[in-house]
Amino acid sequence: MKIRSNKSRIFEWLGVLTAIFYSLLVAANIGAEFIGFTLLLVSSGLIGIWAFLGKHKGILFLQFFYATAGIIGMIRWF
Repeated sequence: MKIRSNKSRIFEWLGVLTAIFYSLLVAANIGAEFIGFTLLLVSSGLIGIWAFLGKHKGILFLQFFYATAGIIGMIRWF
């Protein structure tokens, strides 16, 4: 059970860090929006895995919408 907890924390914090970088890149308005939206997609996947492992159904559901926003942003900026 301890190993699952450590693995879960890795997904949680990698997801948080990628979300932070995403928001900074988009807010900076420096032309790195595509990379930012890619990071949003990665972040939603990582946090989604964390939510699934921890049975956080509301957060898991929210990650589907963040992933959708990431995909839409990538398509629009490509």
